[in-house]
Amino acid sequence: MKKIKKLTALILTVLILSSVLVLPSFAEESTEMKVEVRAKSAILMDMSTGKVIMAKNENERLFPASVTKIMSLLLIFEALDSGKIKLDDTVTVSKYASSMGGSEIWLEEGEQMTVEQMLKAICVASANDACVAMGEFIAGSNDAFVELMNKRATQLGMTNTTFVNCTGLDDTTDDHLTTAYDIALMSRELMKHKEVTEYTTIWTDSLRDGKTLLTNTNKLVRYYDGCTGLKTGTTSKAGCCLSATATRNGTSLIAVVLGCKNSEERFEGAKAMLNWGFSSLSTVIPELDENLIADIGVRFGEVDSVKPSAPEFEPILIEKGTKDKIEQTAEMPVDVEAPVEKGQILGKIIFTIDGKTVGEYNLTAKERIERISFFTALIRLLGAFNNKKS
Repeated sequence: MKKIKKLTALILTVLILSSVLVLPSFAEESTEMKVEVRAKSAILMDMSTGKVIMAKNENERLFPASVTKIMSLLLIFEALDSGKIKLDDTVTVSKYASSMGGSEIWLEEGEQMTVEQMLKAICVASANDACVAMGEFIAGSNDAFVELMNKRATQLGMTNTTFVNCTGLDDTTDDHLTTAYDIALMSRELMKHKEVTEYTTIWTDSLRDGKTLLTNTNKLVRYYDGCTGLKTGTTSKAGCCLSATATRNGTSLIAVVLGCKNSEERFEGAKAMLNWGFSSLSTVIPELDENLIADIGVRFGEVDSVKPSAPEFEPILIEKGTKDKIEQTAEMPVDVEAPVEKGQILGKIIFTIDGKTVGEYNLTAKERIERISFFTALIRLLGAFNNKKS
């Protein structure tokens, strides 16, 4: 019986220690469409948690048109954050960049603009020439930049995406494909760079001392309350596409539509999903009940016990009006064996509503606990023997 108990305790410990950071779980919830969207593919995702709220053919590979530029922008902002480039850097336009066509600001070979001016051209006017110029500036060549785009897509888990170029132009390719789900993933990653909204929320602006006027291709920026971006796209192969982001009352959502027949359908489809999300859901940050976290024994450790540390809780998405129904429980082993590493997972806090898990967070060790040495163990044993004898 003792062997069975020890084995059970060991298995429990291994399971807990081998777990990874657990974020809000929504596996039991349906992602069927709650509204009508006239598109080949569509998805509504919560920006904070990555939860898919509703979806339609979200993994179907389709042409994304200029929605492609979300990945281009992500690489640009990551280059800015790393210090590789600066907003006031000068970008010189190549012959190839000036030849793009489609949506453009008519850059000429040898013309120079700052990175910030190029960003405005890309975010507001969806300028293909500016996008290629920035790709060449960051990676050295257009091909090298596209290679970076595909590498980043892989890192983000965009398993159904292949980028052939950085613009979304598809006249000469049948392989430039992605999905609504993958677009939502890269949109979410881009929106972690808060400064991007300084450009994606511009309605009108100008370049070249007012000679080149820019008007945002995303009409939601002007007409939809809380819109923060993000990117439109249109080609004959792709139809009308859109990744729209918006924030209201602390809840941020991403609505993606691909393959709409006209521009009105893409905006109305995105609005319908966003409206449903904002009217039905809310974002909260759960509060920890400290009484749930008990000391865990440490076998063969320099200290006898350790109190797990709770992380800073990420927001969770819940149905409106259910905040007061949130319950929390803790799962922890009775003890663990030393050594205990700093950051080692020691259990988890689980938040539920009506028995359904809405969030899970790992409890970890604040500091490393060394395994007791033989000499120290002997001293302790003798001390305990003497205390018992007296």
